[in-house]
Amino acid sequence: MKRNQSIGDVLRPLADAPYQAYLSNVLQVADVLDWILSQVGHAEVWQTSFSISEEFLRRLFFIERSGNVSRFNLVLDHKATNKTLKLWAFITQVIERTYLADNHSKILLVKSDRGDTVAVVTSQNLTRGNRHESAFITTDKAIFDTLHSQVNDLIRNHSVPLNELFQQRINS
Repeated sequence: MKRNQSIGDVLRPLADAPYQAYLSNVLQVADVLDWILSQVGHAEVWQTSFSISEEFLRRLFFIERSGNVSRFNLVLDHKATNKTLKLWAFITQVIERTYLADNHSKILLVKSDRGDTVAVVTSQNLTRGNRHESAFITTDKAIFDTLHSQVNDLIRNHSVPLNELFQQRINS
């Protein structure tokens, strides 16, 4: 998030606004995740993106270190494999489950231990940029359930676990 800015300048609390959207250059996806976790508590996270950067991984490291994430599931695109493999050691230290698929979606799903659900569809990759990005955020359970089912289908039926791909590359 930009200095001298508050997430409250862009978003309202989830309890007050079950549907909200933004177009801003103030927020990063990690800011939104941290904000969601501060409201729903301990949760499992699913994140899809075309690519990821080292800077974003550092943010995730500290978010996970806070103890608010029970499990993190990440889906990245096959086309970003070279960049992803360079970050493999760091990714495996931060994210428990990473998958590669033909993926260009940017979805964040959070399900708290008490059953709260939040779905975010955003334009931003898991990289740091100072561009204007957009997102739609909702606590609507039906929207969460639809996206959750589709992300899990992508993971189960259309992806390769990153650790398997890395092992194949080592053995080659």
